[in-house]
Amino acid sequence: MSHMSAKTVDVLAMDGKKVGKITLPDVFYTPFRPDVIKRAVIAAQSNRFQPQGRDPMAGKRTTAVSLGVGLALARVPRVRGERHPRASMAAFAPNTVKGRVTHPPRVEKVLSKSMNAKERRLAIRSAIAATAMREIVEGRGHILPKKTALPLIVSDDIQTVEKARAMRDVMRNLGVWDDIMRVLLSKKTRGGRKATRGKGTRHAVGPLIVVSEDGSITRAARNVPGIDVVKVNNLGAEMLAPGAHPGRLTIWSESAIKLLSAQ
Repeated sequence: MSHMSAKTVDVLAMDGKKVGKITLPDVFYTPFRPDVIKRAVIAAQSNRFQPQGRDPMAGKRTTAVSLGVGLALARVPRVRGERHPRASMAAFAPNTVKGRVTHPPRVEKVLSKSMNAKERRLAIRSAIAATAMREIVEGRGHILPKKTALPLIVSDDIQTVEKARAMRDVMRNLGVWDDIMRVLLSKKTRGGRKATRGKGTRHAVGPLIVVSEDGSITRAARNVPGIDVVKVNNLGAEMLAPGAHPGRLTIWSESAIKLLSAQ
């Protein structure tokens, strides 16, 4: 889409009042491709898998051999000897106590999934565009006031917030505090500890704040449940679409939008 047809959106101050307007970059008009976004998220997740294997001799360090037929015994391998604590007990076979594993994991198995660079960029651009589509954001489970317009763009003052209390006040002024409370109320005690579990993974995250420079906002946001902070240059499909479900509620700083326009 050309810049002539690009629309302008409001820029909000930290008190929620309008302080200006900004032209949306072309990236927000990228076609919505949930299939490509899902592939990019799965590829990112697969790259974190750690290869694991087993000792090739595990379960095989034994004298067990089969006694053959004609003894009215099962033909499984049995430990040899008479005074051995496990003499005549079945061993080595996969269906025996302390036997080998039938198909153990191997380090040679390729766990990571590859993706073309152009497809990955398309996935990120499409995930960015999805953050401006209200029906997709609400369909993901986020709570938004009716008067809140997307994308949600805030002045650069948000990058210098230092305290969690100030961050909570900003979230209330922007009208996204109900969404943070949704994350807080989704915490359930599982296994003696509180874990953020909602109706599936896609409902257990709150707003994502995208900035150009991290003044002190990361420290301020780390004690507010559900909020993540990321620099615009480090954006990935998994941050914008956790669980491969696009449409995460995203708050953009004004300078982050300008950097998107320059890319």
